[in-house]
Amino acid sequence: MTDDRPYRQVGEPQKGGIVCVADHASNFVPEDIPLGIPGYLLDNHIAIDIGTEGIADRLARRHGIAAHIATISRLVCDLHRTEDAPGLVPTESDGHVIPGNIGADIEHRLTRFHRPYHAAMAEWLAAADPELIVALHSFTPELQSKAEDRPWEVALLYNQDDRAARHAIRLFGEHGLTVGDNQPYSGKLLNATMDRHAEAHGRPYLTIEIRQDLIATKAEQARWAALITDVANQTALALKGS
Repeated sequence: MTDDRPYRQVGEPQKGGIVCVADHASNFVPEDIPLGIPGYLLDNHIAIDIGTEGIADRLARRHGIAAHIATISRLVCDLHRTEDAPGLVPTESDGHVIPGNIGADIEHRLTRFHRPYHAAMAEWLAAADPELIVALHSFTPELQSKAEDRPWEVALLYNQDDRAARHAIRLFGEHGLTVGDNQPYSGKLLNATMDRHAEAHGRPYLTIEIRQDLIATKAEQARWAALITDVANQTALALKGS
């Protein structure tokens, strides 16, 4: 983490432009929070949205889309959950028990990580007044704990406000991709950050889920950053014309 903050901000937001948010971009676990799990699991999807940090950095450094990026693992505190959500400090994920989180001081995790992350994002977005927010996530091709067909390469999630998502679903499809519509998770149930920072303020947004095997390398991340930039820009233009 940077200066003990649970986030870092890359690039300077263009007033009224497009910005990026990445809630699950890091697998960092502070030394004073022993999770009690094998180290290899920190490179697993239960700890991090694989590929999203590289894409968010690329968007900010190469494409002018400033980014607010998490710097702690979702296993420490899931920043993409409401404060009262059962999975805020997970004790189990995809069949793996997280023993260090059993009986954890939830209020301490909220005060140290969750609240500073969201307070900083709120201030950042208020100053930027963006025309569109891109919320980046990634999903695993399959789960260990459940047999489930996941044919999508990219997906758009939304709750009540699907203005931007409708355009992006079409635009990604025009690139020949298999596009999920509120898949493999529904934004009706899991949309905490955008519910709070986008829908509550009437800000259009794209919650983009990318399949992790497509963004494992820097070259793939660079390609997706360029594609997301194109889709986001076209979506912003379409929203202006609607």
